Amino acid sequence: MSNSADSPRTDSTGSPPDPTSVSPAVLSLPSSSASAADRRGGFRPVRVLTVGVFALAGLLFFTSFNTAKGTNIRTDASLLKLSDLIEERSKKNGELEGTNGALREDVESLAEADDGSTQAQDDKLAGLEKGAGTQQLKGRAITVTLNDAPPNATAKLPGYPDPQPDYLVIHQQDLQAVVNALWQGGAQGVKVMDQRLISTSAVRCVGNTLILQGRVYSPPYKIQAVGDPEKLQQALADAPAIQNYMVYVNVYGLGWKVTEDGTVTLPGYSGTVDLHYAKPVE
Repeated sequence: MSNSADSPRTDSTGSPPDPTSVSPAVLSLPSSSASAADRRGGFRPVRVLTVGVFALAGLLFFTSFNTAKGTNIRTDASLLKLSDLIEERSKKNGELEGTNGALREDVESLAEADDGSTQAQDDKLAGLEKGAGTQQLKGRAITVTLNDAPPNATAKLPGYPDPQPDYLVIHQQDLQAVVNALWQGGAQGVKVMDQRLISTSAVRCVGNTLILQGRVYSPPYKIQAVGDPEKLQQALADAPAIQNYMVYVNVYGLGWKVTEDGTVTLPGYSGTVDLHYAKPVE
């Protein structure tokens, strides 16, 4: 609906009159009436509009001040980035795992103090815990390190195409190939980065990051296994998936390093052992 001060007057039919049919006397205001209206101040829509604009501007300034609270709202530097949020949650998960591990040790020590079990039962339980990966494991070990290739890498050997972006980064199947080969080579325990693997562990990659048991890691990726170093290295060399990976190592410069660590102690798994699975809707 338009403002009446801006709309043309209408006749009794509701339609605007023909400007050519209106006499000058109708369009003009008697001087006495005009002077009386000036003395009374009259109704000035422009003044009301001006006051409304200033009031709205004041409200906007107040809202901006209240929202900013002394910060610069014209920049997003103070906003939490997604990568920062992921890193923060990963760190929090690591702290919770440490706390959970300490509490689990306290519970186990209290249970062992007065559980009514025989020595044979305790020995059997200790063997099961060792096999499950929840106890520390000491022995000779090797470490396999995987890393992305340089971003400006080119084909080092003739006959190979220029690298695509996927050629230069570590993929989930590369990590899985190393872990599977180490198990195949008789590994007694495997640690990826700083976490011990158990039977329900899943090595998953999202983009160029590794997500393992609720925590996020970036390359280089280190995989350590306790076992016979010679058998472990032979299993790595015999794995077809790793042989394929070595082509990209030699051609495009993907990182690959195997070292013998001597005698080490792998930590026990300290995370939750509860299984999470889908349930049918009732």
